[in-house]
Amino acid sequence: MKKLVLCLAVFLVVFCTCGCNRDKAAILFNHDKITVDNVMNYSTAFRPNERIYYLVIIPKKIKTRAINIQVIKKDNKYMTLGYNLYWSYSAVLKDDQMYYYDDYVVISQPGLYIMKVFSKDNPQKTLCMAQFLVQE
Repeated sequence: MKKLVLCLAVFLVVFCTCGCNRDKAAILFNHDKITVDNVMNYSTAFRPNERIYYLVIIPKKIKTRAINIQVIKKDNKYMTLGYNLYWSYSAVLKDDQMYYYDDYVVISQPGLYIMKVFSKDNPQKTLCMAQFLVQE
């Protein structure tokens, strides 16, 4: 009887404290324009001057419907702690794009890059980020 009560108590504690977190934003990269058919064929290695298609998935609705996208290069060439802002873009989400945004970027310099997405609501908090590699 004590084992049964102990098992139920452990199960209850695990069930109450280990619930699922809410859905989080994500970024997917691809060599081809992202469609329903090839959304799972993502990649993180690209060549210079190649189109890098990306899909930003935002499960939580943003109030201002505007996002900032930054591409940061990991580089210690300029002694700036190894990070250099490479590209930045502000996008407004349309009515049919409230939970995602897709576009492409072309990068000509080889290196390791990080893409960060911010909301105009709270520009200090990163919605999501992902890294990719541009190599010859």
